[in-house]
Amino acid sequence: MKKLWLPLLAIVALLLMVAVMAGYFSDRIEPGLAQAPTLADTSTIPVVKERMAVTEPVPASVEAREATIISSRLLARIMTVEVRAGDYVEQGQLLIELEKTDLLARAQQAGERVRSVEARLTEARQNLVRAEELHQRGLIAVAQRDKARADAASLEADLSSFRQAEEEAQAAVEFSSIRSPIAGRVVDRFAEPGDTASPGTKLLSLYNPFSLWVEARVREQLALALETGREVSVEVPALQRSYTARIEEIVPAADPGSRSFLVKAVLPSDKQLLPGMYARLHVPAGERERLLVPGDRVANVGQLDVVWVNSPEGVVRRFVRLGRTLPDGRVEVLSGLA
Repeated sequence: MKKLWLPLLAIVALLLMVAVMAGYFSDRIEPGLAQAPTLADTSTIPVVKERMAVTEPVPASVEAREATIISSRLLARIMTVEVRAGDYVEQGQLLIELEKTDLLARAQQAGERVRSVEARLTEARQNLVRAEELHQRGLIAVAQRDKARADAASLEADLSSFRQAEEEAQAAVEFSSIRSPIAGRVVDRFAEPGDTASPGTKLLSLYNPFSLWVEARVREQLALALETGREVSVEVPALQRSYTARIEEIVPAADPGSRSFLVKAVLPSDKQLLPGMYARLHVPAGERERLLVPGDRVANVGQLDVVWVNSPEGVVRRFVRLGRTLPDGRVEVLSGLA
């Protein structure tokens, strides 16, 4: 008998477990559809259809309006470079110092030649005065007086030429000290002390960080409606900021390949803006109707956007596809609502 009771108890326990898991000992919901709740009118918000201006985002690039390449006018060895990339410089600040030993020697030689001619000219003028007096007294011939005049005039011409040569030598000495033509920021440095600077070879590049604009290629249908002085919106994704720019220049010739016009719009001053950054120029493209709902009435379920619609049948969940979010917090509904 004991051998029979043990299997029987095991079978009864197994049946009880199956009954619990099947829900025989808990309340059960009758099959069917539950009535969806109906919301009060005070808690609902109507979907608004508004006619709003439409803009078309155009890829653009931030560029410097005032930029310059620093190069040397002399063939000389670089002694010092006073700045590096990223440094801010003032107008007239020393950037690069070139070797100028030979230039100083030439300037000194030019100065000595000037002083030598000045001394000879002083003597020639004195001789001319004496020749005029002697000619008036009839003691010398006219040819001797004319020779004194010619000598003085010749030395005056030589003095003018040597003074210009001295100024040229002094200017060459000044060219050995390369100074900044603008107040701005150093973009890159292309030379180091010991290198040989030659005319036309770039040594530094500068730009004015407080004078930037965006350049964008706008298709001809939109570009023809633009005009200088108009304000447009510019978005810089890297900074997550938007700016109001003013169109300053529209190149009056289209690119034959893309049939687009180059548009340049001035940006406000911002230290975070750097040349070469990617931007979007929002070009006005007419008007169209939009469905708008408050952003706080849209829920996110994973990668889906959901709203609840109060219909005659009750509250219904609706999946929607959203567009841009407006500054006032409302969001555009592209599909899913009417």
